[in-house]
Amino acid sequence: MKSKAVFGFHAVTSRIRHEASSVEMVYVDADRTDRRMQDLLGLARSSGVRVIQTDGQRLDRMAGTRRHQGVVAMAEPVSLAKNLDELLDAIEGPPLLLVLDGITDPHNLGACFRVADSVGAHAIIAPKDRSASVNATVEKVASGAAQTVPYITVTNLARTLRQMKERNIWVIGTSDAASKSLYDVDYTAGTAFVMGAEGKGMRRLTEENCDELVVIPMLGSVESLNISVASGVCLYEARRQRIKAVEKT
Repeated sequence: MKSKAVFGFHAVTSRIRHEASSVEMVYVDADRTDRRMQDLLGLARSSGVRVIQTDGQRLDRMAGTRRHQGVVAMAEPVSLAKNLDELLDAIEGPPLLLVLDGITDPHNLGACFRVADSVGAHAIIAPKDRSASVNATVEKVASGAAQTVPYITVTNLARTLRQMKERNIWVIGTSDAASKSLYDVDYTAGTAFVMGAEGKGMRRLTEENCDELVVIPMLGSVESLNISVASGVCLYEARRQRIKAVEKT
């Protein structure tokens, strides 16, 4: 399996902690000797990961950017669930999924990974076309979450939504035109939130295959939220409801 560059302190540290065996080598800037670097070097040594000191220009070439913070790891891709059935069969309890329709900006995707990981969502699902792929930029922005949250791309998103419903997952689309508020729906059962591209929204077939459409109440002067912020609002509402439901039992 071909290795790829993972860069930035959060992404490299997370990869070593979760999948040290996948890390072939860590390259660090020889001129950087601060505490953060020393902590990373200590983690690499204790995990049996080889470290090579080098210069900033070489790191620039390896990462394809200067925003690597002085650390680049060469690592094999992490093996996570690769299809919907494999994912759902392994989940205990009601699934919580994030579906992204038309999100092409790698920075937005990386931020969505962080949100999904923080709230305990089981996966991010997106169509193969019109979607960002998981590259080094996504991994850096995700701060390690790209190694813990499965990213499943599908050929036909509308068909995938129908398959979710067959598995008793309630498909909730978000739309500014929806009449029902996010806070008026029960998310304690299996739930998939579908988020469309900012400004464009969901595609028609995607919207038609949702069980329910909800709107995030906007009380200020701005008209919309960044996709990762909107995803966080929805996912955390679902998590809040589930925590309350457990407390009542």
